[in-house]
Amino acid sequence: MDEAARARIMRSIRKKDTKPELLVRRMAHALGFRFRLYRRDLPGTPDLAFPRHRKAIFVHGCFWHQHTCRAGKLPRTRADYWVPKLTRNVARDARARADLAAMGWQSLVLWECELADPVALREQLLSFLRPP
Repeated sequence: MDEAARARIMRSIRKKDTKPELLVRRMAHALGFRFRLYRRDLPGTPDLAFPRHRKAIFVHGCFWHQHTCRAGKLPRTRADYWVPKLTRNVARDARARADLAAMGWQSLVLWECELADPVALREQLLSFLRPP
């Protein structure tokens, strides 16, 4: 693959409003929860923030945030580029969750591969967002 094709593919990868995020947003809204998107004043800019509950949800892509599933595997080419980049992503994610916890917020990470089962997603959202 030439450089121009690779650049075009990389530019097409969205940061916000991805299909997995939209799925989680629709489900949370249907369950009656109201939220704010991408709160820049919170560490890690959570995908969904529930200020009333002091809870945040991150919807992570398995590759970009190195989940242990099949989709989270490292590429076989250009490891010298990908390993440090993806390692920084994982470290930044952990730091953001720790900073949120220090502020008194709870956080939940939903992985892209886990969103295929709507019943499980619903249960996960309810167990996280319902008051104790």
